[in-house]
Amino acid sequence: MCDTCGCPNPSHHTHDHDHTHSRTIDVHTSLFAANDALAKANREHFDDSGIVALNLISSPGSGKTTLLEHTIDALKNKISIGVIEGDIETEKDAERIRAKGVPVIQLTTGGACHLDATMTHKGFHRLEKEDGGKSIDLLFIENVGNLVCPSTFDLGEHERVVLVSVPEGPDKPAKYPKAFISSQTFVVTKTDLLPYFDFSVAEATGDALHLNPRLRTMDLSSTTGEGMDIWLNYLLELVDKMKKNGNRKL
Repeated sequence: MCDTCGCPNPSHHTHDHDHTHSRTIDVHTSLFAANDALAKANREHFDDSGIVALNLISSPGSGKTTLLEHTIDALKNKISIGVIEGDIETEKDAERIRAKGVPVIQLTTGGACHLDATMTHKGFHRLEKEDGGKSIDLLFIENVGNLVCPSTFDLGEHERVVLVSVPEGPDKPAKYPKAFISSQTFVVTKTDLLPYFDFSVAEATGDALHLNPRLRTMDLSSTTGEGMDIWLNYLLELVDKMKKNGNRKL
């Protein structure tokens, strides 16, 4: 159970009684409304600053941090990158990103299974100070490893990217549909391991596209570099689109 939201369940609500009548308050509706309002403000701030923000969600061990490391190596001389790392505990992922020479802030949730808009807001302002006021073209928000709660909370990102690694199996879209319905891009990672696992890329992407026909799909290996060009071009196109729009919205 999430320490913050109790894992959203529409049947959970509180009752507020007075002497004349009872009133039902859906605490989750209130929670999500407050989060969505701040997420909207975050997105507007990113727009005003000309920053493309991506929210990366996946199960633990899908290769999000490794993908970021290789992405930074490939693009850091072309665009300015910043990273917000979300984990329940430790700064291990932030240390890996920091070693790549880009500004990074670690957000430890202390038990919560996801980041929310408030954490993202505070983390971004910390990141701005970390960066010494320099502009950021592309902001990666690496969410807590979990395919359930992160799919429910808008952080203010422009696009949500859901990742599934080959060792996890191709059934994740069917098992966790909201993660794929709420995302714009689906990435199959660790494709260098395909010879060793019973994983059908066609099955995984087919199930995902059945849920969300507008989903952009790609498969890659950060280790071998196979398919990385498609991922990198996708990122550069987003940044270029933001700049062409005069740093106002994608």
